[in-house]
This record gives sequence, structure tokens and C-alpha cells, in this order.
Amino acid sequence: MRADNKVSVVIPNYNGKRFLAACLKALLSDAPEAELLVVDNGSADGSRELVEREFPGVRLIALDQNYGFPRAVNEGIRAASRPYVILLNNDTEVLPGFTDALADALEADGRAFSAQAKLISLYDPERIDDAGNYYCALGWAFARGKDRPAACYEEPGAVFAACAGAAAYRRELFEKIGSFDEAHFAYLEDIDVGWRARIAGYRNLYVPSAKVLHAGSGTSGSRYNEFKVSLSSRNNIYLIWKNMPFLQILLNLPLLAAGFGLKYLFFMKKGFGRTYAKGLREGFRLCREGRKVRFYWKNLPSYVKIQIELWINIAKRFG
Repeated sequence: MRADNKVSVVIPNYNGKRFLAACLKALLSDAPEAELLVVDNGSADGSRELVEREFPGVRLIALDQNYGFPRAVNEGIRAASRPYVILLNNDTEVLPGFTDALADALEADGRAFSAQAKLISLYDPERIDDAGNYYCALGWAFARGKDRPAACYEEPGAVFAACAGAAAYRRELFEKIGSFDEAHFAYLEDIDVGWRARIAGYRNLYVPSAKVLHAGSGTSGSRYNEFKVSLSSRNNIYLIWKNMPFLQILLNLPLLAAGFGLKYLFFMKKGFGRTYAKGLREGFRLCREGRKVRFYWKNLPSYVKIQIELWINIAKRFG
């Protein structure tokens, strides 16, 4: 039985016209009964006109400027009418069975907040782009399986958080844990929302039977650039402050200091040392403006489980 009639698909877009038509055509083929929404972040490349002209069945939500990824997807989630919301990057092409596989995974597990697809490189389909988002006690977020052979990671299971570039979410749970944090603007907002779900006792799943081709860095333009390095380092400080109680921060402080130090050296070699350091400083300023996740004793077992996973994920990062 098809599950796409329970699904809304939200595609955030910013000047992604070169990808958008292929993305929507693949999606319409895979999920003809799904509710499709494109949230445009003030594009100036003709993206809006393309959707209106060639995809009249797709709902277009046109924002007046680029408010960033979290604001765009929040607008789409609020406008969605179905119980499962799939967030999908504009630089993707879903493969057959993608939509039903994600919806079925959430349907089968009532404690699942999200379910991520297997992302495969669009330009090198023999390689994995992302097989689950992870975070470790060094303060590093990483995509499991990056650049490994595409035949790997075919077993479903739990992950730290879902990559919001191709993942389904249980819409009603956003009312409980909160929406995507718009202070992020871009990067690590999916780790943040998945972390908050974990604190509340929910799971994030990896569903390899849902496959999607992903260009990667379709909006920012490259794997390492000033925009990405600055925002990622800023958001990482905020992510830790927001989701870790103060005692947990103290517990992890030696490893976090080592992790950030190694990252600084890495970006120095890439020519982005100053950009990374500036982002860290901006992250501390952001902590003063943001809202920390409130600690409840009832969630202590979740915090313990997450902490053990943060330690274990160090080995996974180097595995």
C-alpha cells in the first residue's frame, strides 16, 4: 500500500533553479499523491517562475529574502497538512521507493521522531554522501560513510540525528520539542533538532531502502568556504551550550578543547583559520541570545545514553 498520501514534502530553495526541475520531476514520479511545497528564500534566478510555470501542482511559498534553511523549512512545516513531513534539499533526485520507505519507517516506530534516507553522490553514484548524521564528544559532527562505496551501510538502525537534506519527520512532535532553530541560519540545525528529540526520549532512524542522489553544497558552492566554515563553527558552540547541561559541558570540556584545537589547525592549513576562530567567538555571543534546553530530571536516562554515545562516536569518527 502506498504511503505518500500521508506525506508532505518541503523543499527549501535559494537560487537553485539549475537543480529544481530534476528534483521535482523525480519526486512527482515517486510520490504522485504527496503534498509538495517549495519554500523559496528570495531567489533571483527564476526559481519561482520555474515552479509556477512548469509545476502548477506544487505549492510555492515565496519569502521576500534569504532567511536561511531553518526559517524556510519551518514555514513549510507550518503550512504542511499531513502527519509526516519530508525535508528535501533542492539539489537531490530521489530514487523509486524513497517516499514510501521513509513514511513506512515512521509508521512502524511510534517513538521515532525522524527517518533519514541514504544519500548517494549525484556526481559519483558509486560513493555515499551521508548514511546518518553523528556527533561526538570532540565537538565534531560528521556524516557516516562519507565517500565510502555506495553498497555499504545497507542495514537500517538508529543514528544520532537525521540529515535534514533528505529525511522524514513526525510533524506533531515539533509542537513538543520545538521547531528548527532559526538562529542557526544554516548548518547543524538538523543535529540540534535531532538532539532535542533524543533528550525527550525519541529516536532518529536511518532507512537505507530510501535512496536519493545528492549533489552536495548546491547552495554554498563548495565543501569548504568562508560562509560554511564561519557558520558551522559559530553554530557548533551554540549547539553544545544549548543541548548540554552545564555539568555535561564540564565533563566533556577536555575532549571538546582538544577537538576544537584540532579543527583550528585543520582550517589553518586550509586557509580558514581566522574565519574559524571568528566563528567560535560569534558562537559564544550567540549563546547569550539563544535559549538553552531546560533540564528535567525525568530526562536523565536520555542524557546518560546520549553521553555514552558521544564517547562511542569518537571511535566511529575514526573507524
